[in-house]
Amino acid sequence: GQEPEAKVIEIVEAKDQVFIGTLQVEKNYAALVTDSKFLAADIIIPRGKLKGGKTGDKAIARITVWRDDEMNPRGEVVDILGRKGDNTAEMHAILAEFGLPYKYPENVEKAANKIDAGITPEEVAKREDFRRVTTFTIDPRDAKDFDDALSIRQLANGNWEVGVHIADVTHYVRPGSVIDREAQQRATSVYLVDRTIPMLPEHLSNGICSLRPNEEKLTFSAIFELDAKANVVNSRIGRTVICSDRRFTYEEAQEIIEKGEGEYSREILTLNELARQLRRRRYDNGALEFDRAEVRFEIDESGRPVKVYFKESKDANKLIEEFMLLANLTVAESIGKVPNGKKAKSFVYRVHDNPDPEKISNFSMIASRFGYKVTADGRASEVNKSLNRLLRDVKGKGEENMLAMLAIRSMAKAVYTTDNIGHYGLALDYYTHFTSPIRRYPDMMVHRLLARYAEGGRSADKGKLDDQCKHSSDMEQLAANAERASIRYKQVEFMRDRLGEIYTGVISGVTEWGLYVELDENKCEGLVPVRDLADDYYDLDEKNYCLVGRAHHNKYTLGDQVRVQVARADLDRKQLDFALVDDMGNPNRPLKEEKPFHGRNRPKDKTKRRTRDKNRRNR
Repeated sequence: GQEPEAKVIEIVEAKDQVFIGTLQVEKNYAALVTDSKFLAADIIIPRGKLKGGKTGDKAIARITVWRDDEMNPRGEVVDILGRKGDNTAEMHAILAEFGLPYKYPENVEKAANKIDAGITPEEVAKREDFRRVTTFTIDPRDAKDFDDALSIRQLANGNWEVGVHIADVTHYVRPGSVIDREAQQRATSVYLVDRTIPMLPEHLSNGICSLRPNEEKLTFSAIFELDAKANVVNSRIGRTVICSDRRFTYEEAQEIIEKGEGEYSREILTLNELARQLRRRRYDNGALEFDRAEVRFEIDESGRPVKVYFKESKDANKLIEEFMLLANLTVAESIGKVPNGKKAKSFVYRVHDNPDPEKISNFSMIASRFGYKVTADGRASEVNKSLNRLLRDVKGKGEENMLAMLAIRSMAKAVYTTDNIGHYGLALDYYTHFTSPIRRYPDMMVHRLLARYAEGGRSADKGKLDDQCKHSSDMEQLAANAERASIRYKQVEFMRDRLGEIYTGVISGVTEWGLYVELDENKCEGLVPVRDLADDYYDLDEKNYCLVGRAHHNKYTLGDQVRVQVARADLDRKQLDFALVDDMGNPNRPLKEEKPFHGRNRPKDKTKRRTRDKNRRNR
């Protein structure tokens, strides 16, 4: 295909662009060999501008001059990240590539270390005291920052009082302080494969603010009175003080749910039962149920990936999620939902726009090929219900991954904004983020606005809030991209020891440069370059997500099952290359001897067609 051409009209803002690469230091010259796809040239570095870097060091460099008559730009080293291939150096390189910080400014750490928990009688007197109420946290086993705790007690009328207690970060982090400015800039913690780059210094995120067991903590809470059917009879939001009785991992809580016994089992089983009813009601109202297993790596001390496992969402995870959702939507309603004719005060919402009608109708067309019906036009709740039905019906089938993936791709992205348009995926009119202020700046904004409005403060400046929302949404996107890049890096590293091995997989992406294939066994994704499909010349059929051969009309479609051999593992580009193989393990080769099935002698009945498709996939 012809490459599209374009020309730059104007540069709106010149970003101080840095490049990441590996240093090569010779006697007479030094250069940074870049990892970047954007810069094909090496950057020449004068000996005095190396910052002590040596050959094989991973470094960040800035271009200082690039003369028209010279092939290569000249530049200087900004920072040395470590030895190439060293895990920390590579993870820092990924952060740097996305312009994310990889170290903490010392003055911010210092400021944080001065902060004291300050749980004084005066402070406690201003708060509702939950220290004697049964309270616990449920988190992943490797978590250090416990944002949220649940408390539960039965009231005299037989109803349940459930408290969702969130670390009171904004009690400690004041607007405009160095800690606040740093947090606002970062906007989110970044979770790479093997490390967390926190938004707040450790002394706060893993110390004072973290709701650790048997320690008194200041919290900001949403408290609910629920009847036996999980209807919310009453709710209130306010500042509290708690003392967590126990820290559960998801696995421990899950075991209690499954066995029906263990420490605090009555409380956990009650919460689980309430969560199940809340969840059922949400799905009845048209919320989407996406359940994609996430890939995680077990990593040894040196950072090498030794094993792949899948993080599944079980009842214990869903229990927490359900109460977090309830807290978030209740907080959003408490400010956003005002009597008719009244204007709501400015607030930060988490919104999710309706899917693009074209994408949904395209998706519905593809789903129908597999025999599923998706309502493409109609009310949001109708569309969602049909999507949920599809997601349920497709469970465990070959096309499950592809259709779930396409459904996600047809969705808009959720963002932060002051303009509340509701949350499509959750089927809610009001939603916000209140429950994770240790790792997300918008939650801190929400806490501050709640406090301000509770004291009768006037509406905050919408424009200012919106700028912060936009920045937070952008940073969230960057963090997600960096996280994906770090997972890809580990996948390539993991598969590097498995060159030549053969796997089954599913075509997970179709582009003009080739097919992406996701392996069934470990969800690692690699590319079958189109140049390696030697049997024909292939064109991309964008609307139908497939590559079609011109001469033999052989087709590779999204969701097809294929067998591949691991051909190349390029760590610098975080890219795996696969080669298609047939059932005998032979690489894809010119298919001269086979008469392709199409044109006039296409079998009409379905059974023949199915075997044909199978044959075609196995060729």
